[in-house]
Formats: sequence, C-alpha cells, structure tokens
Amino acid sequence: MGFLRLVARIMGRISTFRSYQFVLLLAATFAVIAFYYFGSERNSFSSTTKRIRQTHANTNRNDADLTVDTRISHLPASDERRGNELNAGSDFFRSRKGGSDTGGLRYHVLMMFTKVDRSRSLQEKFRVAMLSMAKHAHFLEGEVLVLHFVSDPASQELGQRMLQEFLQDATFKYEIIFHNVVELTQKLFPIVEAMQKYFSAGSGAYYSDSIFFLSVAMHHIMPESLIRMVQVDLDLKYRTNIRDLFQEFDKFPPGAVIGIAREMQPVYRHTFWQYRKENPKTRVGEPPPDGLPGFNSGVMLLDLSAMRASALYNQLLKPSNVAKLADQYRFRGHLGDQDFFTMIGMEHPELFYSLACGWNRQLCTWWRDHGYGDVFQLYYGCEGPVYIYHGNCNSPIPED
Repeated sequence: MGFLRLVARIMGRISTFRSYQFVLLLAATFAVIAFYYFGSERNSFSSTTKRIRQTHANTNRNDADLTVDTRISHLPASDERRGNELNAGSDFFRSRKGGSDTGGLRYHVLMMFTKVDRSRSLQEKFRVAMLSMAKHAHFLEGEVLVLHFVSDPASQELGQRMLQEFLQDATFKYEIIFHNVVELTQKLFPIVEAMQKYFSAGSGAYYSDSIFFLSVAMHHIMPESLIRMVQVDLDLKYRTNIRDLFQEFDKFPPGAVIGIAREMQPVYRHTFWQYRKENPKTRVGEPPPDGLPGFNSGVMLLDLSAMRASALYNQLLKPSNVAKLADQYRFRGHLGDQDFFTMIGMEHPELFYSLACGWNRQLCTWWRDHGYGDVFQLYYGCEGPVYIYHGNCNSPIPED
C-alpha cells in the first residue's frame, strides 16, 4: 500500500512539471517499480531453488548415500528379519539393490577393505575385481549377492562411492554391508592372539593385526544364521560367474570345513626348511601332485556351519594345540590365516577341500628369482581353465 501511495503522489504532480522533469520522474518511477518487482523475484527464485535442492537431496538417497543403518529398497518382512539377524553384534552399513522378490538364496562374499583410501594401488585392484565380478555375475530370480567389506571409516567412505560406479549396470540383485574393523578386531583378538606370534611378520606388520585371522575364527564372530561365506582378496580378476564358485561347497567331502587352493610357489618348501631337513622323506613342502605345497588364502570357501560343528577344528584353535603343532613342524610364518591353514593341513588334510588351481590362478613369480628357480615350475603349473586370476605380489593380470 505504501508503494501505491508513492506512485499516486508522483502522478499527481506530473502536470506541474516541465517535459524534461516529466521524463526524469517517469524514469525514477520505473526504477522503483523494477527494484520492487525484480527484487521480489530474486527472493522467490532463491527460496524455490532451496526447496528444490532439499527435495532432490531427500529423494536421491540411492546406493551412493551410504549412511549407517540406512536401508535402500523394499524387501519382504522375512528378508528384513534376516538382515536384523546379521546386524546383531556388528556395526555396519547396509545398502540394497533389488525388488520385493529377494527372498531366495543369498550368496555371501567377504573382502578385507582397510587402508584402501591411502593406496592408489589397492583402489585400482578393487576396480579390476569389482568390474570383472559384475561383468560375469548372473543369478537366478530372487537370488541376492551379499558383499561384505571389513573396513575403516575413511576406506568405507571411498568404497561407497566406488561401488556406486562399479555396480551401476549390475543385472543381479545385491546387498552391500560394511563391517567395522575395530569392532571385529576386538572380538577376534581373544581367539587368535596366541597364533599371531607364529604366523605374523612382527609387531606393526600388515598380517600382525588380528583382523587378518578373521577367516580362522569367522564362525565364532558371525551370527549362526550365516552358514557359508566366500572370502576373497582384492587383487583378483574374475573370468566366470562367481555364483559357480559357490557350487564347490557341494563337493566338500565329509569332515571338510574349508575349500582352498594350493599355493603355487615354493613358499612352504622354504618355510618348512628345518622340518624338511630333519625329515628328508617328508611330503611337507613338496610340489603337487604327490606333495603338500600348502595353501593360498586368496580365495576361500568357509563352511561356517561345518566349522562350528567340527570338534577337531575348534580344538586346533586352542593356544596349546597351536603351540604344539608350531613346535612339531618348526613353523614360523608371516602370512596370517594362510599359514595357520597350511600348518594344520599338514597334520589334518581331511579338514580341507582342494579347490582347482583355476579358481585361484596365482601369478606371482617372486620365488623363482629368489633361490628356487630349479623347482619353481613344479609348483607354478596349472592345467585346466582359469576362472579367477590372482595378481598376488602386484603381478600384472592378463587382459581379456
């Protein structure tokens, strides 16, 4: 109303002004009108933009916005209950892609994902692994691939962004779970503390952390509703459907609790050198097919239900039995869970199902150039199709 009175007063005085004064006053009038009009429009535009941005932010909480305990997608009540069971005792983020028909089989795959934010090399390995996995993965209607990552906060934040890109064209239903590395380590430490001195490189070394013995005691850490887990390294390249790997569980002989491929270098020929010297006719550390070359933990099938039920396996976890076997085999290693499985496998091979080398085709040739060139090929050879390449010790992986 004040604005209209101002215009009326101006127009009432127009007749008393000369023509040039009229022009000036008319210009001033339009300036006042422009100020009020466009100034009002600016405020309106700013407010609208703010509301649009807020709405956009609230409605675009897709798999990239990985907030703790945020669930993405509509699942049946039975599936939500299974998710809550898995949540028990674990600090994790859950993200899903899939519809309401995800009540079928769930295929669980776990990867260690710590300190990835500090390493360009690990980030590149993760890119190769996830893109190749997504490229070849196919699942039946209603089946879900559940990807578990044991991670620190900084690596988790990076992993969330990377997974959004790597899985954007996935044709299968999947679920992503980030487990808190600190919480899992605290649970693992009392179980694996005794074995770390036998199978770690030393204080502060990569494998000296309890978390790198997760596979050894996962059956005690994960809820009982989780009965099978495939644990894999980051430095892999998949050449086939990862679903096919789970079919290997059905080939386990009675008493077997873990599926694992043999080591493809003379690592344990070296590690068991003292035992081999004292027992010159032993098969320990000898190459295949008749020898016991040890295991490689790059790809592992963990039958968690069988591990829980095996009295023998759980007896072997006791500190006194770990010490007894380590002394018997004069064993001191540095490769964490891989060393433990190798050592108990020498004494109790019945606990292990031997995966074909094509499921973990290791490419590292370090030991060929470090004293074992004459026997290297006896360990390194792998006949048959390659399903998964393992670029261990930073070895280049062949292009498709």
